[in-house]
Formats: sequence, structure tokens, C-alpha cells
Amino acid sequence: MSRAAVLCPFSCIARSASKQAPIWLAVGMADPVLLDVTSGVATLTLNRPEGMNSLTVEAKVGLNEAVRAIAADPSVRALVLTGSGRAFCVGQDLKEHAALFDAGDAAPLNTVAVHYNPLVTMLFELPIPTIAAINGTAAGAGLGLACALDLRVGATGSKYTTAFAGIGLTADSGLSWTLPRLVGAGRAAALLLLAQPFTAEHALEMGLVNMVVPPEQVLEVATELAQKLAVGPTAAYGLIKESTRFAWDNSLVDTLGKEDELQTLAGQTADHLAAVRSFLAKQPPVFEGR
Repeated sequence: MSRAAVLCPFSCIARSASKQAPIWLAVGMADPVLLDVTSGVATLTLNRPEGMNSLTVEAKVGLNEAVRAIAADPSVRALVLTGSGRAFCVGQDLKEHAALFDAGDAAPLNTVAVHYNPLVTMLFELPIPTIAAINGTAAGAGLGLACALDLRVGATGSKYTTAFAGIGLTADSGLSWTLPRLVGAGRAAALLLLAQPFTAEHALEMGLVNMVVPPEQVLEVATELAQKLAVGPTAAYGLIKESTRFAWDNSLVDTLGKEDELQTLAGQTADHLAAVRSFLAKQPPVFEGR
């Protein structure tokens, strides 16, 4: 099926008649969030290029609904998050933010609890591999969304910044938790306090991104990586993610116990049994994600 055939806005999720290949149908391209599902890979695109994919209330609601739909669809076995145009995501839309403040709206003060926290939690807890295709600038909550995913592919020369301190705010979108774990406490403190821009190349040196490629190749490389992972043992990937999350905040003894628990579950999956038989038969395994 063609990629163009399955683009959709978050607000119009519709299943195809086929249970094997669910499709979310296209309605229009003006929506702030687009979702495409092809061969088990969900591509979620922030679609406000004129605003550098800054996050309006509508965009944040759309992201939450789209990720919720992905989490509920067992046919989706990998996720790619990217942006349209020249930016990945520059975080909160400050024009809307200021207008809401001036109007006395409560949205600017409750958006962390209402929008960002549920979104980052869902992204982080997805049991499937998740990849950020950082096609351009990633700032503030945009950087936070990228850091909530498993892997990050950055565009050559693209710029990153935590941004929050520059507008008198503290970190949100999980950055105070994810950033120290990715780059270390000292670097995270400098990135958050100084809020200075840094390049994808510097991000690679710090371990914040996994690879850097030319801008025109970012989505292609991320998609190819997602496709490779999507046909892998996704049940085991989910358990690997659960194990590493547990280990971050627990002792070695407790982690060993968790590994025992999860390995027992992994050992009972159809994927493990099929892979062992394939290995003994000297054939490549076929994983079904169960």
C-alpha cells in the first residue's frame, strides 16, 4: 500500500476492513498531527511547518489521541516520530501561550498535567521500539518528546536546546528525568541551566542521539530502522524496555530478580520457541511479536 494512502489526522481514525493491515484514512493535510501506519510501522508527524511544529493545544491533544490509538493497536510494532518542514518540534507555541495568558485561560498553567505528562508517559511506556527522526530543530518540549523515545536519528547540522530557562521556566516533558540518564548529571545540568543551543554532532558525542545523517535521509533511515525492528521479536523488545526501566531505579539484587521474572515470560513466547527451532534448523527466524 502506498504511504500517501494512509495519512490521517488524529481526529479521524478509521479501521479498514482488513484485520491484518489496519489503515487510518486520509482526510486532509492541514491537521497538526498526521498518523501513517504501513507494514507494522506507525509514523507520527507533527504537521505545523509554518510554526516549526510548535505545540498548540490542538497539537497536544492530537498527539495524545494518536499515541493512545497506537498503544491500542496490536498490529503496530514500531513507531517513528518526526516533524514536517525544517523543524522537528520547537516545543510550546508561545504565541498561543501568551494569548491564553492574556485571556485569563487556565490552559498555560495546567498543560503539563493535562497534556505533556500523559503524552510522555504513554510514549515512554509503549512496549514497541520507538524512534525520533529529528529532521530539524528540537527545542524545549520537542527535545523532551525525542528523549522519551528509545532511539534518535538526527539531521546533520540540526540544532537542539532545552530552552526552558531562557523563558523563565523549569523543565517539563520528562527532560529532568530523561536527560541525566542519556548524557549524565553534569551535562544535563549545563544543558538545562545554560539553555545554549548545540548541534546534532555534539548531541552524538554526548550520546543524546544514536546517529547523524543528512537531513534528506533522516526519515528514510529512521523508517528503515523501524521496519527492521518491526519484524523482530517485539514481545522481547517490550520486556527489554521494561527490564532497563526497572534497573534505573532499583538495586542489582532487585534487578536480578526482575530479570528472572521477565526472562521466564520471554522464554514462554512463541517467538523464542520458533527462534530456537530456526537456529537448530539453521534457518532465519520469523518473529510474530508474541
